Amino acid sequence: MAVQLRSTPTSIRCSQFGRALCELNIEILCANSSQAKGRVERVNRTLQDRLVKELRLAGISDMAEGNAFLPSFMERFNAQFAVAAIRPENLHRPLNIVPDRMRDILCKREQRYVGEQLAFSYERKRIMLEENEITRGLVGKYIDTYAFADGRLEMRWKGVTLPYKMFDKDQRITHAAVTENKRLGDVLSVIKAQQDPSPPPRVKTNSEVIAYQKRDRKPSRKNDWVEQRRERRMREQAATAQSNVAGPGCEIEVSALPGDEPQRLSG
Repeated sequence: MAVQLRSTPTSIRCSQFGRALCELNIEILCANSSQAKGRVERVNRTLQDRLVKELRLAGISDMAEGNAFLPSFMERFNAQFAVAAIRPENLHRPLNIVPDRMRDILCKREQRYVGEQLAFSYERKRIMLEENEITRGLVGKYIDTYAFADGRLEMRWKGVTLPYKMFDKDQRITHAAVTENKRLGDVLSVIKAQQDPSPPPRVKTNSEVIAYQKRDRKPSRKNDWVEQRRERRMREQAATAQSNVAGPGCEIEVSALPGDEPQRLSG
């Protein structure tokens, strides 16, 4: 399990698996060396590639036949690839934990912050603690949630189970509720009509969240320099084209004003 615990002032951030091993006093030996990582990857390759091909060659296509095939496959695989341990003694120690304690360890445990209304959110549900002498002093504190494998959910404070009520956030009004509650039929009908055609919520972009407005950009100096260079090149090309049209040795009459006599220029 790779579910992370919430980082709270009273807890250290670790996975559910790491927490369970710590409470069972079992040390985790990580595969930090390349040799250890290779052993893990080779086993994964066997389970994902070799075993699949063996099942296909044996014509196995359901879970019952696969479970019956595994003992013989493991025996043949270990006979070919198993390596004898340096210390063959069994170093497993007996488990000295009562069954109830084991149940509390092998479950999903998280912490939740209790609000002013003695309520908090858990898995898209709203949990509200029932008010009593213990829960009145839990406002602004963290309590432990225990989610067991059989589907049960418990709230505890220092080992004491707390009574609570659960409300589903996704609960919607049905036609059966409108029919059964005759006095509230009109109100429930209006709420049902508002829920049915409601479109899915639209996710705003970051620009919409910060109310960004696009502004007109001023031309950069780099663009001005490019435009000036382009205009100067066009003027040079126009002057070159004019000189080519006139040709060498041609005479051109130029007059500065309409009333002046034209002057003859020789190229």
